[in-house]
Amino acid sequence: MSHNSFGHLFRVTTWGESHGPATGCVIDGTPPGILLSEADIQPFLDKRRPGQSKYTTQRQEPDQVKILSGVYEGRTTGTPIALTIENVDQRSKDYSNIAAQFRPGHADITYELKYGIRDPRGGGRSSARETAMRVAAGAVARKILGEQVQIRGAMVALGSHWISRPRWDWAEIDNNPFFCPDPVAADAWASILELVRKEGSSLGAVLEITASGVKPGLGAPIYGKLDADIAAALMSINAVKGVEIGDGFAAAALRGEEDGDEMRMERGEVQFLANHAGGILGGISTSQPIIARFAVKPTSSILTPMRGVDRTGKEVDITTKGRHDPCVGIRAVPVGEAMLACVLADHLLRHRAQNGETPQKAVLPRQ
Repeated sequence: MSHNSFGHLFRVTTWGESHGPATGCVIDGTPPGILLSEADIQPFLDKRRPGQSKYTTQRQEPDQVKILSGVYEGRTTGTPIALTIENVDQRSKDYSNIAAQFRPGHADITYELKYGIRDPRGGGRSSARETAMRVAAGAVARKILGEQVQIRGAMVALGSHWISRPRWDWAEIDNNPFFCPDPVAADAWASILELVRKEGSSLGAVLEITASGVKPGLGAPIYGKLDADIAAALMSINAVKGVEIGDGFAAAALRGEEDGDEMRMERGEVQFLANHAGGILGGISTSQPIIARFAVKPTSSILTPMRGVDRTGKEVDITTKGRHDPCVGIRAVPVGEAMLACVLADHLLRHRAQNGETPQKAVLPRQ
């Protein structure tokens, strides 16, 4: 009942704290014979790594992953894969003044109420540092899914400032520190976040993750719905407060004839004319692109004094020192990609276990 694991046939257990000597994970259920090396995992960790711009925490962690088990001569053996990353740039003294205080917006109070003890250094187990191992696990999941499945993420809103959909260009996400597909929005965000950072505050964000090339048939009705598991996985990411699939909440404003993804036949196969459902109907993938968005709240660790209390019940004004992201949503993009990859790999293995390699005709998205 420790709830440090997720997934069914592709199961990931993470361990470690923000300021401990290392963090790691154990991945169980990876099929044998898959080519896997540290070089397959490292690029995804590099995308998430802190200290790459002034808009993220300046904690300098190389995040070099080590494979400890489950791989022999470059191939998975079918046994548990253990991965670890050393923590090398902890500054625990930054948290000495708040060790007995409960910071607004943080899990300090709930951890204390649940366990009666907590690690205040960088948030301990509740720190976003834990997500590095999710990204590592996501890299393994991508190997299971194969190259035909492409998973990509982008930041589509900073605070109340949204991108322009007509300017969407996937190539742009590598040209700015925000994973932003809109170059005009990215330039504006730089000025906005710089001002917020200097004011000692923070902003939230909305991220969009897509997966193309997913076979139809993944997921199951009622209690094994693919979109339900995706929502749970994304909600488990630190600071996430909302998830939607496809049109999500905007679907409530549509009429039935607008929302339903109409179909036609083309070259003997069914083709959807739209994708309001985000690639999932009845909890089962359609082979249309899967589209999920999640909202990340503003970083709770800020320099602006906030009203709180301490362990004695004394009311205090709390200022959080240390190195923190003015928008934690920026580095959540590779984490969201990883969690979607893990869910899809798990459901692919579950589908094979029940249905084998039953062929389904692909449903082609309209070009």
